[in-house]
Amino acid sequence: MEYSKLVEIYEKLAATTKKLEKTEIIANFIKNLDTENLQIVIPLLQGKIFLESEEREIGIADKLIIQSLTKLGFSKQEILDKFKETGDLGLVTEQLVKKKKQIALFKRKLSVEQVFYSIRELAELTGKSSQDKKLDIILELLNSAEPKEARYITRTILEELRLGIAEGILRDSIATAFNVGKEEVEYAYNLKTDFGLVAKIAKEEGKKGLKNVKLEIGYPIKVMLAEKAGSLKEALENAKEPAIEIKYDGMRTLVQKDKDKIWLFTRRLENVTKQFPDLVELCKKNIKSEKVILEGETVGIMNGKPVPFQELSRRIHRKYNIEEMAKKIPIQINFFDCLLVDGKQLLNENFGIRRKKLEGAIKEIKGKFQLAEQIRTKNIKEAEKFYNNALKSGQEGVMVKNLLAPYQPGKRVGYMYKVKPEEETLDLVITGAEWGQGRRANWLASFILSVRDEETGELLEIGKMGTGLTDELFKELTEKLKSLIVIEEENMVHIKPKIVVEVGYQELQKSPNYKSGFALRFPKLIRIREDKGIEEADTLERIKRLYNKK
Repeated sequence: MEYSKLVEIYEKLAATTKKLEKTEIIANFIKNLDTENLQIVIPLLQGKIFLESEEREIGIADKLIIQSLTKLGFSKQEILDKFKETGDLGLVTEQLVKKKKQIALFKRKLSVEQVFYSIRELAELTGKSSQDKKLDIILELLNSAEPKEARYITRTILEELRLGIAEGILRDSIATAFNVGKEEVEYAYNLKTDFGLVAKIAKEEGKKGLKNVKLEIGYPIKVMLAEKAGSLKEALENAKEPAIEIKYDGMRTLVQKDKDKIWLFTRRLENVTKQFPDLVELCKKNIKSEKVILEGETVGIMNGKPVPFQELSRRIHRKYNIEEMAKKIPIQINFFDCLLVDGKQLLNENFGIRRKKLEGAIKEIKGKFQLAEQIRTKNIKEAEKFYNNALKSGQEGVMVKNLLAPYQPGKRVGYMYKVKPEEETLDLVITGAEWGQGRRANWLASFILSVRDEETGELLEIGKMGTGLTDELFKELTEKLKSLIVIEEENMVHIKPKIVVEVGYQELQKSPNYKSGFALRFPKLIRIREDKGIEEADTLERIKRLYNKK
């Protein structure tokens, strides 16, 4: 299929902010695609080339795109001037390709397959001459592209498609295109985490095929989510038949085993098996079942006490010196659910049964490889004692779960509640920053925070944060954000939205100074949310609800 046809759809999607219109545009486009094109077009509509679990990323920075444009015959200064003016390298590429004088007479039209697989190839190139090879691939695409095609190729390479195609829109589009229910599409996606594959099943097998989707070892799923309870008493009442467990401050971990092969996935669907060889060995030796999918919380332990998640997160994205880091920050895993055992799926079984299966599936090593501590009671005094002991031991609080409830992947249903003592916090995205002064001159020291508009996918500024950070955190955040700097103007930098931070604040106010229409008074950093992507950042809708509750 010609890439230009997909670009036409991109243009239509960019011209509207309405969910229903976006859904209709995508549905009409995908319903007549053959299976091969469908599985390429769906990720391209998302601006994704790799699934989160594939352990690969495109990894192309703005600098390489700028270098590619200089190879097309434009000066670096001209490119940077246009970049500062537009803030979008996609638009810059479009303008320059349009301006290019040397046009090939017999230019071959780009196909979606060529674009998709060429961009995937960028991630596979490593070694000495890899940068030159990457440049060659980008140049080949840009030389073959029409101006508008060049815009979207650049945005896809930089993972900045900017079309506001949220999961809900894609789910509804697939349901409309293939005449199946939204619920069936969502169920299949939560187990397969691949909309391209789900669209294929919907097209070929319809509603029945989607309903028959099963857990598969070696692939992550969307985990069940908890609701936040206002109080322990409220959580006990809502859970109906409550079991109370410690809420550990760690990495939610999906552990999968097939004989002697182990996979470890995070709640963000990342495959972190290589980063935790110590946990892999523990799983091999202490999981009794041959085929199993378990859920637990991995925490860092130092001197017998849990370390803040911030410390453990240093292991999650580690690529080098993994064994050394494992010695520095040893782990403990606390298992709390069992989704599959001996090849049998348990999603529809109640939590009480799943917990019993979990108890039989592992050999416990106290303090290292163990079941999440649990009590079963409706008595508020017993519950409060358990809760206070959890806090004293350095944990976050407790989870209150309904023993009679099934497991619902990807949903925030009333089957489990989190109870924590902390103030109301927000998960926000860093979209800009200012360089510090004096002794902090080499660090980014004031961070622009943005909230997510669910309707458009746009990130809207809501405040600046410069407190709650130690020198070590200023340094760590600067290191994380340096490679994400898009534009630098005097003391100010624009940041590619990738980093989510949990933020406390004194007050929420209405304000015309920020695009969100709100401002945070005295925001302070609680922690960097390594376990959350920008699609999980707080929404403008939640900000409005919090403001109206005042």
